[in-house]
Amino acid sequence: MSRLKSPPGSSGRFLVGNTFQYIANPLGFLTQASRDYGDVVRLRLGLLDYIVVGHPDLISQVLREQQSNLMKDKLTRIMSPVLGNGLLISEGEFWRRQRRLAQSAFQHQQIVRYGQVMVEYTERLLSSWHDGVSLDVHQAMMGLTLAIVAKTLFGANVEEQTRDVGEALEILMDYYLKPTRWFRIREWIPTRGTRRFWGASRRLNEIVYSIIRDRRAVGNGEDDLLSRLLSALDDEGSGMTDRQLRDEVVTLFLAGHETTALVLLYALVLLARHPEAEARLMEEIDEVLGDRPPQASDLSRLSFTDWVVKETMRLYPPAWAIGREALVDFQLGEYTIPKGTQLLLCQWSVHRDPRWFEEPDRFVPERWDHDLLKRLPRGAYFPFGDGPRICIGNHFAMMEATLLLASIVRQFRLRLTSDAPLEFLPSITLRPKSRIRMIIQKREASHPSPSSY
Repeated sequence: MSRLKSPPGSSGRFLVGNTFQYIANPLGFLTQASRDYGDVVRLRLGLLDYIVVGHPDLISQVLREQQSNLMKDKLTRIMSPVLGNGLLISEGEFWRRQRRLAQSAFQHQQIVRYGQVMVEYTERLLSSWHDGVSLDVHQAMMGLTLAIVAKTLFGANVEEQTRDVGEALEILMDYYLKPTRWFRIREWIPTRGTRRFWGASRRLNEIVYSIIRDRRAVGNGEDDLLSRLLSALDDEGSGMTDRQLRDEVVTLFLAGHETTALVLLYALVLLARHPEAEARLMEEIDEVLGDRPPQASDLSRLSFTDWVVKETMRLYPPAWAIGREALVDFQLGEYTIPKGTQLLLCQWSVHRDPRWFEEPDRFVPERWDHDLLKRLPRGAYFPFGDGPRICIGNHFAMMEATLLLASIVRQFRLRLTSDAPLEFLPSITLRPKSRIRMIIQKREASHPSPSSY
């Protein structure tokens, strides 16, 4: 692998390498590989050489110092038929231009204004919940966060189009759950799944392009993300084309609801299984909010709520791995990484490393007290990535997850219908393998202390 020293690892079987081990259990396989071989592990997936990077210092090097020597990995680039050349996929000077243009839409003051929309839509959903009813929580949270991202993106009431976008995105994401996502040729084989994929892609394009055309025709009167993207100009006075806008809108649609919905799902599951943490969370919410919904100005006082969100993303990071590809030979620690090598940074395993987190498999929101994030090595906790390509919507997502969780817990407790352990489908995001149903319980006016559970 290197003229200096080859990283330890396994080449697996002839021709297929470690592919079948990975496909069978990505999370377990990558975690075990790091335990067996250390912080830099060599693997082979199909015809591709992979390096799994597991030490925070090296992760920081990959995402920060070496960023110019890397591009998105091949498995991320297979999403290009859906995401086009949006921020998640684009590279080089084009990416830098798009990032600068989009950044104005995510300024702190603008994000705070969206807090009201987030809470308003959550309260509307909660008004339809009834005591004792069984709920598919993943589906409910996906619907809620999709409606919120549509409102913050487009401003106007586009509920019918939002449903269509949600259905199209679900088909497209399901397509990438399959192990055959590794093979781009399947997109041109006319199977039923492929036909549904391209049909959903066409429908998604029709909706997004029509909204962009309508907004250009009437001008930018709305105070939403699309208006800010439409009005953004680069140093030469040029804005985004319709195609560039389409790619960024679809990227924001997908990233802006899928990941937050998963954080909320897993937070509610963890709270149901840890009644003392749930009781402390309810106590904080009652003290800070009383009988009113939360608002953005409450965030600084909802510290335990913030810890619950952070701890949920530590244990169950929705973006569970980050991939890169080496554009040139470069040095990483004591190894030379050849051009073309795929690098994998796995949040799932790094976030559970006992070197950085005491009792790493336990749900302990209190661990985030006393500014744990500042005390950790940079690269030990990176749910949104790091460096120049850190998720542009990270502050939006944190505010949304915190406000929505506070809104739900203020009114309801959710109880699991099964004690079965969580199982996952780690593909583009860390989805649950099966539906998770929970029983809605309306909270009483007074709440029990942790000792009464």
